[in-house]
Amino acid sequence: MSTLALELIGLSKRYGDAVAVAGVDLVIAPGQYCCLLGPSGCGKTSTLRMIAGHETPSTGQVLLGGQDITSLPPADRGTAMMFQSYALFPHLTVLENVAFSARMKGQARPEREAAAQSLLKLVHMEAYAGRLPAALSGGQQQRVALARALMTKPKVLLLDEPLSALDPFLRIKMRAELKRWHRELGMSFVHVTHSQEEAMALADLVVVMNHGRIEQAGSARDVFERPRTEFVARFIGAHNVIETPAGKVAVRSDRLLLGPPSQGGLTVTVSAVEYQGNSVQVHLLAEGAQDDADDAADTPDRRTWVAALSDSDFHANPYEPGQRLGMRWADAQAHPLAA
Repeated sequence: MSTLALELIGLSKRYGDAVAVAGVDLVIAPGQYCCLLGPSGCGKTSTLRMIAGHETPSTGQVLLGGQDITSLPPADRGTAMMFQSYALFPHLTVLENVAFSARMKGQARPEREAAAQSLLKLVHMEAYAGRLPAALSGGQQQRVALARALMTKPKVLLLDEPLSALDPFLRIKMRAELKRWHRELGMSFVHVTHSQEEAMALADLVVVMNHGRIEQAGSARDVFERPRTEFVARFIGAHNVIETPAGKVAVRSDRLLLGPPSQGGLTVTVSAVEYQGNSVQVHLLAEGAQDDADDAADTPDRRTWVAALSDSDFHANPYEPGQRLGMRWADAQAHPLAA
């Protein structure tokens, strides 16, 4: 287990007048799996590249185990980056790709190939050592890229959208593999993703970013159950943001209660029904609200909500588009949001 914490202090990055990262402060504990989560352009990849040494911060510091590594070249920082594209050398075999960094350092061939074989075994790719990358599937190439990154014996592994190019089935399988590798290696992982599901499944520490800043950082459960801001509640998903006399609150979609308007609550109209297998999503519009799909100005009406009902509950009492309902929730299920 790594004993080195990774610390970002006032980290910022500007490209001319554009601010990509706006003063990030973050501590990633030794051995943590951290996901930097957010939409495109939120600053998560720029943050990762500054940790890796592939971008120079405009201001701020990157510390690893208390040592300032801000100005060190990538090879001397104690980090290794696994790129989204994998960037394998097409003319080298799998074994040669993994052993490449040791070869560049002048390590003898028997030693470097033995180390590379050991890493290929870790990622279950030892049987493919003699193949070229073009003969591998996307998931297999990813495993080779991971083994190559580990060849440098990093203290922190950096992963840039590592699952985005995979099909949904393989993505789930590789999530389990990443968890296994993290557990077996014991080092800190910093993983950039725009997928809420991915971050929830993998991370000990979820860092939600927006406009170059950290909106919220905490455990997956804490961020999901107790979003601090409207942005986090909407981005994480499965929450409805509702304006009340006391301010905005977040209510999980599976905590909304639907019934006849006579039972009280907000009067809403069913706009759509989506079958999701073990659940059914009922899309709701407040009276006078405009459906997001019909909003040509790309400024969706915030008075639209979603109730998630179990398959059995919905089919015992189904709802139809156009039907008027009352939407309620228990006070204990309403989580106040910061203004």
